[in-house]
Amino acid sequence: MEFNRRHFLSKGVTSAAGLAAASMIPTALFGQDLHTTSRPKEIVVKSQKRPKPKHTIRFSVIGLNHGHIYGMVNSLLDGGGILVAVYAKEQKLLQNFTKRYPQAKIAKSEDEIIEDASIQLVTSASIPVDRAPLGIRVMKSGKDFMADKPGIVTLEQLREVKKVQKETQRIYSITYSERLANPASVQAGKLVQDGAIGKVVQLIGLGPHRMRPESRPDWFFDPDRAGGILCDIGSHQCDQFLYYTDSKEAEVSFAQTGNFNIPNYPDYQDFGDMSVRSKHATGYIRIDWFTPEGLGTWGDGRTFILGTEGYIEMRKYIDIAGREGGNHLFLVNQKETKYYDCSNVHMPYGEQLVTDVVERTETAMTQNHCFLATELALTAQDMAFRLNVR
Repeated sequence: MEFNRRHFLSKGVTSAAGLAAASMIPTALFGQDLHTTSRPKEIVVKSQKRPKPKHTIRFSVIGLNHGHIYGMVNSLLDGGGILVAVYAKEQKLLQNFTKRYPQAKIAKSEDEIIEDASIQLVTSASIPVDRAPLGIRVMKSGKDFMADKPGIVTLEQLREVKKVQKETQRIYSITYSERLANPASVQAGKLVQDGAIGKVVQLIGLGPHRMRPESRPDWFFDPDRAGGILCDIGSHQCDQFLYYTDSKEAEVSFAQTGNFNIPNYPDYQDFGDMSVRSKHATGYIRIDWFTPEGLGTWGDGRTFILGTEGYIEMRKYIDIAGREGGNHLFLVNQKETKYYDCSNVHMPYGEQLVTDVVERTETAMTQNHCFLATELALTAQDMAFRLNVR
């Protein structure tokens, strides 16, 4: 009987009556017109002539263990900073740095820089576990501090850094470079603040990276020294969640980490994900070291910002659909669909930080935001469920 009923219905649709009835059903139900879209309007954001930075400061470098230091130094130089001196234990790293920045005097010790009263800020990309103790020394000497991320690797370090920062009123800035040093991220911030997608309710941050173990130092694989995957790369995404959702308070909903493909370093984590939330927004974060060699860059970093009136997608480092280069941003709202080439967008972090050092303001990043982004990442790292335990 069931077979006969199905047979009757299928025959009925092809009958005159069946076709008449079918004509009253919206064509979308049959999968028609679902993919009819126009090509998005393409906008190349033009570079703008900028005035000379208002302020200048004297800064120095201690610790060269991560290549991020070059972008950090460049941002300060572009923002009005004067590079005075550099110190590093590793002669090879020091040689490479001074070749690029011959104006930097080679200091004989950390103390030589910290005790120099003419230096206003110290920046560092030392081994992650050493950054907070160095920053504490720098702040106690009356200087401001600019750290590579992760700028703090344990909750205990965070408590001590917050204590000293409050006592000294110095700046402890962590360079969350995925937002602060990426043109598409800066453009997204402008669009969100202008209300282009309404009220932001969720952020999804994907941070894939390429793993080439032979190119990494030993400390990189030690979570006690490097901080773990959520503490390290996850801090980028926590920063973005707070910034784009305008959240002043937040908490971690869940977190998990795993080692799926690095058996030689069983304590290492090559995958992690976590969820965060504030009273008005949620965030999902996934980070990994699984970027395949077939991709034309180190990672297809993507950020999705969902608003009540639209959404933004950033493909920061590559568009696998074929557009050249990085810094791609897509905007869809109630009016239109747009593509932005953000390559020429000015990144203001360095100049803002120089201004903050001189004027004692918080234009680059509030101190509360800086610490909260790190606290979320550290909390997630500590509470993470361990996947794939052998």
